[in-house]
Amino acid sequence: MKLEVVRPGFSTTVQDLGRPGHAALGVGRSGAADRASFRLANRLVGNPGGAAALEVTLGGLVLRASAVTTVAVTGAACPLSKGGLNSPITLWPGEELALGTASSGLRCYVAVRGGIDVPPVLGSRATDTLGKLGPPPLAAGMLLPIGLAPREFPVVDLAPRAALPESPVLRVTPGPRRDWFATPDDLLSTAYTVSPDSDRVGIRFTGAPLARARHDELPSEACVPGSLQVPPSGRPILFHADHPTTGGYPVIAVVEEADLDLAAQLRPGQTVRFRPAS
Repeated sequence: MKLEVVRPGFSTTVQDLGRPGHAALGVGRSGAADRASFRLANRLVGNPGGAAALEVTLGGLVLRASAVTTVAVTGAACPLSKGGLNSPITLWPGEELALGTASSGLRCYVAVRGGIDVPPVLGSRATDTLGKLGPPPLAAGMLLPIGLAPREFPVVDLAPRAALPESPVLRVTPGPRRDWFATPDDLLSTAYTVSPDSDRVGIRFTGAPLARARHDELPSEACVPGSLQVPPSGRPILFHADHPTTGGYPVIAVVEEADLDLAAQLRPGQTVRFRPAS
């Protein structure tokens, strides 16, 4: 059983929960950027939480089923040609599912009962856009193999979720190089805007630059997801799903792991603030 990609949308990749444990080899975790939405999509179709699914940036994806197929769409708010968000949808042979442009949030997740059965690389089916590991981004005409359906069946018709906040606030803890900045608390009092130059590797922000107290060269050191690295421009970059495992600029703070799902839904032009984690 396969799904045909009629139109890939703005950008669509196969993702699972990534390939943790390979940082010493220079291989990042990768995987779904909004992991809560990803897991929910899988639960809605009865899959294990880590089954490979599709991550759709901004919408525009069109899929065609070759047989009776159960899918679910979660994440960013976008119109669907059939069914609704956060609920199982049955596609009949030859039927298409089209995702419109997201009106709130950035990333949708499309889970298929049985999971996307592409070959794993280093134990994961995720596309790492920085490391160039895993399957390539979707293109029109691709046929996506679907795995065997699990024994479990979908158990709910709808899983309502709260709307994404219009003015997100991300919680941070102090980073290892906080003392490299003249007034590090400026990070907490500044409203930043999400730059269009953002992707799965990092989210760039525009706003008042952070002044450095030290201007030495920093040897590359390990970085974790959520690191707020500050390059010479003084504007922070939030390392996200496909971030490099090391970085050479000081990390002023680290976004809480629990808030990275919200960060994954930030849209270019959106304003965001940081506050201390309690």
